[in-house]
Amino acid sequence: MRRSQPLDDFDLKILAILQKDNLTPQRTIGEAVNLSAPAVQRRIKRMTDMGVIKANVAVVDPDALGQPITIFVEVEVISETAAQIEAAKQQFASTPEIQQCYYVTGEADFVLVFVVSDMARYETLTRELFFGNNNVKRFKTFVAMDRVKSGLEVPVVR
Repeated sequence: MRRSQPLDDFDLKILAILQKDNLTPQRTIGEAVNLSAPAVQRRIKRMTDMGVIKANVAVVDPDALGQPITIFVEVEVISETAAQIEAAKQQFASTPEIQQCYYVTGEADFVLVFVVSDMARYETLTRELFFGNNNVKRFKTFVAMDRVKSGLEVPVVR
């Protein structure tokens, strides 16, 4: 992230609004934070240029696209050389069904979040990503029974 200047209270208030709905008109944001629409626009552009705002995306319901099953997977690898970890990161990052991938500390080396249409699709993925990978020591699967809360909203606090 290219942080050229610290975020102030106006920036934090703007971010809180945008994280809930990034289609909120700048005029509406301005009224809520007591700034003009052009000032809001400049701040949003600055935060985007700084890398604070990473993307403007639509949050899609997986059920609506026929991907109702969420699965969490812990993956432990055999060897953690830099090249093998990078290869695993690239493979996981390029798999469309993997919604999130984290390289972590602890017993597991990676924690993955999958969204899939059915268990048959997940089984195919396990064969490709885990059984077919000589560096995967083990993997552990957790199937979500209910999506209680999901999102990427970051708490805005000072």
